[in-house]
Amino acid sequence: MTLERINPGTLAKPSGFAHAVKSPGLVHLSGQTALGADGRIVEGGIVPQFRQALTNLLEALRAAGGQPAGLASVNLYLLDIPDYQAHGREVRDVWVELVGRDYPAMTGVGVTALWQPEALVEIQATAVLD
Repeated sequence: MTLERINPGTLAKPSGFAHAVKSPGLVHLSGQTALGADGRIVEGGIVPQFRQALTNLLEALRAAGGQPAGLASVNLYLLDIPDYQAHGREVRDVWVELVGRDYPAMTGVGVTALWQPEALVEIQATAVLD
């Protein structure tokens, strides 16, 4: 089996991981936080961070030849689940804008810390390729 590691130049340079690993028919997407183009976590709370993290994930997906409709499984790692729930409508609106109205299998997990101390959310996924 051949695995192709994909690291789009538009995302922060990875260290010790690949942004995406493509195998026949699938792409495995590494967890993405809200790192902006300047290499810093975006400010403003969970909604802007969710938007940036999802944008980063979709950038890696497209670089691997996938599309948002191919997302089969998404895992959310959240620093503050009640804060995420309190902004559920806004998060949903971001999802619909960037991905569409269909949802994949999803998991939300509360964690005590993420790699970047300012990060509130990390999104990891697997997608099916056409």
